[in-house]
Amino acid sequence: MRHTRGRVIEVESLPELDRRLAAGARSLDGWRVTSLDLVDRGALLRSRDVTGATFLGCRFAPGDEADLEARGAIVFPAIPDVPVDSYRSTLYSPRELYDAEVYSASLDARAYGWAQEHDDRDALLARTLHDHAIDLALADWLAGRRRPRVGLMGGHALTRDEPAYVEAARLAWHLGSTLVVATGGGPGAMEAANLGAYLSGHPVEALDEAVARLAPVPSFRPSVGAWADASFEVLDRFPDGAESMGIPTWHYGHEPPNVFATAIAKYFRNATREAVLLQVCDAGIVFLPGAGGTVQEIFQDACENFYADES
Repeated sequence: MRHTRGRVIEVESLPELDRRLAAGARSLDGWRVTSLDLVDRGALLRSRDVTGATFLGCRFAPGDEADLEARGAIVFPAIPDVPVDSYRSTLYSPRELYDAEVYSASLDARAYGWAQEHDDRDALLARTLHDHAIDLALADWLAGRRRPRVGLMGGHALTRDEPAYVEAARLAWHLGSTLVVATGGGPGAMEAANLGAYLSGHPVEALDEAVARLAPVPSFRPSVGAWADASFEVLDRFPDGAESMGIPTWHYGHEPPNVFATAIAKYFRNATREAVLLQVCDAGIVFLPGAGGTVQEIFQDACENFYADES
């Protein structure tokens, strides 16, 4: 069980809940219970003081939710028909987003399709809660690491068989030996940077081999599946890569996330994602060639530096 943010106690699995209750906890004040099936835990919960507890996206037996609220708990119900967990407590992994053999059936594709098709109040609430959860998960991830973070920003259209792809990968390979590389998490220059960072603990010959394996599938067009499969083959060939970050968005859902970022903070709202991406880069930002998105990041970064507090 994680104790974070003062009195808040994060409870994220049934074994954690049962262990805590069995240890004699009588009050759940400050507990945040997330995405658990509590249908069989009603009697236990009724025997405890739940004033000040928060239940996020949990399932209850009939009557238990109303009972908890009447006794002082705050209950945020699960929102139906949403492909993502709006209350998740961790960042995404590549294999979680690519969880199906066919890309169109994957979590990544389903989340993008859902966001495109639904703009009702429940959907907007689910997206807002999800992005807030990603904020918290990212803060936890960053708090557990001391190495500074350098941003590598660049265009999605760069293909794997271009010399600039190799150059971006080699730059990240050098930087990744002392810094955590952060990118926008997409294809092109972003993928090259995450790839170079991932292999920064290997000899440069390993990076050259990886690029050679990827080059026959130069782009995610026309097939995201083939593009991703080539990437996972490289991960299987080099399974012990270094950490790096990807911060993509389903706003650009037609651009799939690259799989070489080991920690993926994927947002629905692009404005939030852009601000967070620049904010986490505390060791500077390198801008590689790109298009509109990269230009936007340049001006956002310049604006933040211009108005930065001198202290």
